[in-house]
Amino acid sequence: MTVELDQYALISGLVGGLALFLLGLDILTRSLKQVAGDYMKHLLARFTENRFFGLITGAAVTAIIQSSSITTVLLVGFISAGLMTTAQSVAVILGANIGTTITAQVLAFKVTQLAMPLLALGFFTSFVAQRQETREYGRILLGLGLVFFGMAIMSETMAPLQSYRPFFDFMQSLENPMTAALTGAIFTAVVQSSSATTGILVVMAGQGLIGLETAIALALGANVGTCVTALLAAIGKPPEAVRAAVVHTLFNLAGVVIWIGFVGQLADLSRLISPAYPDLAPALRGPAEVPRQLANAHTLFNVANALLFIGFTRQITRLVEWMVPDRPDKTPPSFAPRHLDPQLLSVPAIALDAVRLEVLHQGEQVRDMLAAAVPTVTSGSPLQIDRLQVMDRPVDLLHREIIAYLRQISLGSLSVEQSDLLMALARISNDLEHIGDHVATGLVTSARKRIDENVVISPQTEAVIAGLHAKVLEAFDGSLLALKQQDSSLAAKVRKMKPEFAAMIEQIARHQVDRLRIEAPKRQHTYAREIELTETLDDIFKITRRIARTQIAVFDKPATQSA
Repeated sequence: MTVELDQYALISGLVGGLALFLLGLDILTRSLKQVAGDYMKHLLARFTENRFFGLITGAAVTAIIQSSSITTVLLVGFISAGLMTTAQSVAVILGANIGTTITAQVLAFKVTQLAMPLLALGFFTSFVAQRQETREYGRILLGLGLVFFGMAIMSETMAPLQSYRPFFDFMQSLENPMTAALTGAIFTAVVQSSSATTGILVVMAGQGLIGLETAIALALGANVGTCVTALLAAIGKPPEAVRAAVVHTLFNLAGVVIWIGFVGQLADLSRLISPAYPDLAPALRGPAEVPRQLANAHTLFNVANALLFIGFTRQITRLVEWMVPDRPDKTPPSFAPRHLDPQLLSVPAIALDAVRLEVLHQGEQVRDMLAAAVPTVTSGSPLQIDRLQVMDRPVDLLHREIIAYLRQISLGSLSVEQSDLLMALARISNDLEHIGDHVATGLVTSARKRIDENVVISPQTEAVIAGLHAKVLEAFDGSLLALKQQDSSLAAKVRKMKPEFAAMIEQIARHQVDRLRIEAPKRQHTYAREIELTETLDDIFKITRRIARTQIAVFDKPATQSA
């Protein structure tokens, strides 16, 4: 018998329940990324070289953040930031869809009864907790509670649809798998969450509003709809980042093409491996069995797809490289950030690692300045001196970008360790910029005085200063290597260079005094230029040791540090 529906109650209940579901999912995802960010960073750094480990990594990371599209968006950011290659991302993307099936597996249990306890426990934990990490755990529970509460509201709102004829007519139109898949894709593209689609399907199955075959076809379509988020995130990104989004789309499209003709067989297999309740009345048996069957079918086809394609990661990489060719070579300006992708800001641990790479980029620029400094100051032409000064401009601009990005990271919720790392990276970037200023201001000014005063530095003195310069470069290279490898022992070696360097300074001072006694034209002017150069190199060495001290503090935190 057909009943009249309260359309306002139906629409407001569905939209409100979906809004609570998505809000809870957003809170859950944000807090999980905060709590598990370092774990995710470790996974992606260590386990993406091997394709099978990459598959597991993609499943694990997506299980943490509960969205294959968000995983792919992050991968786009990683590739843009130079943290990963397209070839490494393929296996991770294949695993991402496996991880997102956890949502349906959890929701297939009778979880709505847990909504209020989780809401209460999560709210009060996050409200009264003193430690940031504990507050995030409370927000995880709060997010779960909202997800379950949204499901409960949608379930209650959908109950009258069991006797509503137009709804059954609509569901009958979805018995065609292609139509159902298209509907699932469109709905998922709108809400930008395949987890929301599967959640609603589980709710509908629990109310007896949808059959297993139709639900599976809708879930297949949801896998395609979720690609929209990744494709939008790839707009304007480097070709390698666009390829990651294309891989995600191709993989999910291929999965639909493969399975759309076998929905019935997949449903039968799912019924075979899922719990059955033959003692229940027919009207109650479907709502009791179909949610779990749907969750299992969802997991089955995603696992099967991943295992099917994992052997073709190289071929997939070559295909997307053909589909998305490299752009004509455009050398980006040297001050342009290479790693500071806004997509990474949602996971502070990974965003901070991107900053570390960008500080290395800044360090490479300063290293180029430092390498050119002494030859230019001792014997360079006016044109070479001008070029040395101009080299500082990109360093200053890149420093500004790094600090601005660190500010954006600081606006989020950081752990104590992440806050310490953020401050350390800011200090290192500041010190690098300071070294650049020493070269561009102090040494350039000294070089111009040399030319104005027509001073000629002797080959003997130039050789002595070159030795000191080489030692400064050795220390600077050691500090960059320590930053690259995040190794405090390498930074400690830089700290231990002080006695040897001090002895060289003393030796040069004696040499300069000896040279001062020599009767030669412009001897005092020459002495002044040599002293300026030596003192500036000494200052740069001290800043380099300070960088090393910062690295020791953040990478190791030993009880004692070298003086």
